[in-house]
Amino acid sequence: MDMIGYMNKINTYGRYLIILVLLVNLFSMSFASSSIKSGLKTLCQTSQAVLGGIVMLLIVLAGATYAIGQVLGAETRARATVWATAMLTGALIGAVIYLITPPVMRALFPTSSGVTIPTTDPCGF
Repeated sequence: MDMIGYMNKINTYGRYLIILVLLVNLFSMSFASSSIKSGLKTLCQTSQAVLGGIVMLLIVLAGATYAIGQVLGAETRARATVWATAMLTGALIGAVIYLITPPVMRALFPTSSGVTIPTTDPCGF
């Protein structure tokens, strides 16, 4: 079982996934109507849709990487611990972005009447 080769392959695909998400966000902003508000609303909705799943996936992969690394040799155990810590750090940063994005967008674009109506859409500004 080539654990190091497998993790390098996952890291390679992860880089391409991050680039793909950034490009999708740029395309969503470019295809939005001309107002900045609608473009940022689309960006907020895209980040809310994608980040929740990515955070959960990173947490599960970090746990699996740590558990598998504990079974293998000392060098691989140390690498697996570092990879798991990096994945958990990425999940934490993703969760912070997931939670902070809607309030920041609401602060940038307050409603015209000054009265906020609670909605189920976190990006409904």
